[in-house]
Amino acid sequence: MTGLIHSNPFYAEMKILLLIFALCAIAVHAQLAVTVSPVKVTGQKAVVALSMTNNLAVSVESARAVCFLLDDHGTMVGQSAKWVIGGTKDRAPLPVKAGTTFNFVVTSPRALGATNLTAQISFSRVALMGQPSPDPKAVVTVQNVNP
Repeated sequence: MTGLIHSNPFYAEMKILLLIFALCAIAVHAQLAVTVSPVKVTGQKAVVALSMTNNLAVSVESARAVCFLLDDHGTMVGQSAKWVIGGTKDRAPLPVKAGTTFNFVVTSPRALGATNLTAQISFSRVALMGQPSPDPKAVVTVQNVNP
């Protein structure tokens, strides 16, 4: 019976398809990995540190993100949108396998309570060197570090 399976051309095609699917799965895991540090509050300002690593096959030319600051009830108490990679001529792209940090500074018209503030980060645009802009949800993974 095993001779039938190995001599069957369908079996050879199946092996090739499985190999292609495995390679596609590896390619999908390539990403811009973002780690969000706990919020640090001083008066009316909150600082949220992002640590980013480019695990993609090409340089990240620019990336724009929004930081939403939430209190312990889930109510938004502040927000800020910034280019966290590139975006201007004086800010370099992020090369392959390189890392960088960015500090979001979120200001509020009133004093921020220092207890239980969390940051929610969402990427709105990612531009890759020499390629069309991908869907940010497909190439960026965001992970929060618990205090």
